[in-house]
Amino acid sequence: MERINEMLGAVWLGNPVKAWIAAVLIAVLGNLALWLAKKIAVSRLAKLASDSGNAVIGFMLKTVNKGLMPLLYIGVFFLAMSGLNIGAKAGKFLQTAWVAAATVIILGFVTSLVEFLITGIITKRSNDQAGVKSLKGLIVLIKVVIWGLGIVLLLDNLGYKVSAVLAGLGIGGIAVALAAQAILGDLFSYISITFDRPFETGDFIIVGDLKGTVENVGIKTTRIRSLDGEELIFSNSDLTNSRIRNYKRMYNRRVVFGIGVTYDTGLEKLKKLPAVFRQIVESVKDTKFDRAHFASYGDFSQNFEIVYYVMGGDYNKYMDIQQEINFKIREELEKLGVEFAFPTQTLYVKK
Repeated sequence: MERINEMLGAVWLGNPVKAWIAAVLIAVLGNLALWLAKKIAVSRLAKLASDSGNAVIGFMLKTVNKGLMPLLYIGVFFLAMSGLNIGAKAGKFLQTAWVAAATVIILGFVTSLVEFLITGIITKRSNDQAGVKSLKGLIVLIKVVIWGLGIVLLLDNLGYKVSAVLAGLGIGGIAVALAAQAILGDLFSYISITFDRPFETGDFIIVGDLKGTVENVGIKTTRIRSLDGEELIFSNSDLTNSRIRNYKRMYNRRVVFGIGVTYDTGLEKLKKLPAVFRQIVESVKDTKFDRAHFASYGDFSQNFEIVYYVMGGDYNKYMDIQQEINFKIREELEKLGVEFAFPTQTLYVKK
């Protein structure tokens, strides 16, 4: 027994052997306990994620695997080492290493959380995977800001004077901002487009006299494919400062068109035509009749105005419906013996 006590009390590298044994036991048993706890927690979270398909549970599972467990493993190691006398320099080094490791893991968790929240919000609002893909630039920018602030705080906690560096960065930042006003304007416009969603990828929009389908929203520019096939490139600030007509979000299309008949058409036939036009429009699927009136006397025609709604915003659908209506109007007017007007002049010669 005395031999064992003597061995345990022997000093090795500045610490009793029993202190080294205690440190090893803490490290081994602590990490073993964490491993068992992780196995139980991860298996349950994985089952919940597979059963429910909940994105939040999936994020928690990822956080436990990549963030929480490494932090706890490192924490157990440093806890075991805290009971040993390893000298001031080594102790300072271990403390610095612990703070740095904890900071890196926490910053990784914060950036992952921000990415998860932003992506989740945009997906919930628009359900647009292409729009989520365009968020990558914004997420990278946010990660850079978070990591930059985290590193500055880490250096400050470690005793380094960062005030001079921050002052220099502030002056440099002002200079960069003045030199890159256009780029920063496009960047903030990108953030505005991302969260306000005036349009999304796949929407058909008109900006001034240019129109096309949105293909990609980038940090500085938005790319639109025109009807003729060429790619139109707009700076984001141009778009946010313009009046945009978004046809993708047009739920009903109001259609107004006119028909002119000749002055040879008698009054009785003219009175019948509004009811005829109404019957024709109502007979076509996905339309809602509004009105039909004898609107005016023209230079060479008696003019009717017909108004109806197409249930939907698709342009091809509207043209198919208008075509069907035009065919039916032609058919009915031929049955009634009513002729379409065309530009004519009548010359009266006095003998």
